[in-house]
Amino acid sequence: MKKFVKALVFIASLIVLISIAIIALTPWMDRWGATDAEITATYTGDELVPNPASFVNRAITIKATPEQIYPWIVQIGADKGGWYSHTWLETYLLQCPIINADRIHAEWQNPQVGDLVKMCPGEFAPPPYEVAMFVPNQTFVMGHQENGKWVDLYQFIILPQPDGSSRLILRTRTMMVGGFWSIIHPGVFLMETGQLQGLKTRAEMLAAQ
Repeated sequence: MKKFVKALVFIASLIVLISIAIIALTPWMDRWGATDAEITATYTGDELVPNPASFVNRAITIKATPEQIYPWIVQIGADKGGWYSHTWLETYLLQCPIINADRIHAEWQNPQVGDLVKMCPGEFAPPPYEVAMFVPNQTFVMGHQENGKWVDLYQFIILPQPDGSSRLILRTRTMMVGGFWSIIHPGVFLMETGQLQGLKTRAEMLAAQ
């Protein structure tokens, strides 16, 4: 009985410690790589969810032009170019086996508003994103709607820099918070930062050709 109680105390203490760590790290996770100016700036698509319950900005510098970055973004999707993130996490932990493309596919370069962007292959998958709007070589916005109203946005913003590089900002604006969404928040951070790194690697590979 004492061993059982000790085990319960250990598990409870571990949960508390993990919760405290997540709370402490959330401000850093929610602005990973982004500058103050990028966070406060207004970008295409913001107006679709004007007052989000959660507002996250993550960014990375890529040594490539917008024209070398954008083609990778528009072919995102489980049934197309993949998500460019951690394959091991997608396959073994999320049970969402995805093949991440390592080249630009011409057949995936003509997105349309309303196109569905699958998160996982197969029938048993989360609801797909829907393309909301895009400006070639500048921004690509997708999200989820409920009753005809956008409740979740996933925005890619490309900002060219004077030195020939670009800043890629991944901004999320969502009304889906608390409970399940708080639990998966650290996992989303891992996937999104992995995605930014994956896009950087591919775009810089293209720029070096």
